[in-house]
Amino acid sequence: MPDANDIATDAPSQLPSAKIGSRAPDFEARTTEGLVRLSDFHGRWLVFFSHPADFTPVCTSEFITFQNQIDRFRAMDCELLGLSVDSLYAHLAWVQDIEARFGVRITFPIVEDISMSVARAYGMVHDSSDSTAAVRSVFFIDPDGIIRAMIHYPLAIGRSVEEILRVLAALQTSDREGVSTPEGWTPGEAAVLPAPADIREADARAAMNGGTWYYTHKEAGQ
Repeated sequence: MPDANDIATDAPSQLPSAKIGSRAPDFEARTTEGLVRLSDFHGRWLVFFSHPADFTPVCTSEFITFQNQIDRFRAMDCELLGLSVDSLYAHLAWVQDIEARFGVRITFPIVEDISMSVARAYGMVHDSSDSTAAVRSVFFIDPDGIIRAMIHYPLAIGRSVEEILRVLAALQTSDREGVSTPEGWTPGEAAVLPAPADIREADARAAMNGGTWYYTHKEAGQ
């Protein structure tokens, strides 16, 4: 398991190296669904997200929505994994209370991270911080264990699960079809071709359906 002491501290509030395009740091931890290693998810997509604390309003709203949409994630070959620095026993009590009060059973694992070692390895908190107040992060990890996208939110702002599903669909579409996705893209809409690599490709793009060489749409299914 990554250890907080292994992370560079030569500058104040130094963030670790977890970034887009890097391999997601592996770890083993207790969760509400038993012992889990990050590498257990290899071969599938993973949305790995942290929350500041159990029994808090924004986090409760997020977890209920994640659970209500879990079938959509799994239809995209993606699993969910939550994390906070609360204890396993706090996680268990919170899961039970959500079910009792809201009728929603949280079935995805929630990682216990009392030492903050996982949170620090992923840059969910600043290395010099002894507080979890800034922790609300999302990491999109592909089947090869590579971090493909990250989103970080402040404490008071809840995440949009619909947006997380959209980003996941965009990443998968880009990989599958070799395209990019323009602003606000949603599944079924036209994507765009990546920027041309040379003048010949730029000329060919300009001739495609009267399109602009640097902004060429590719309709779904083309």
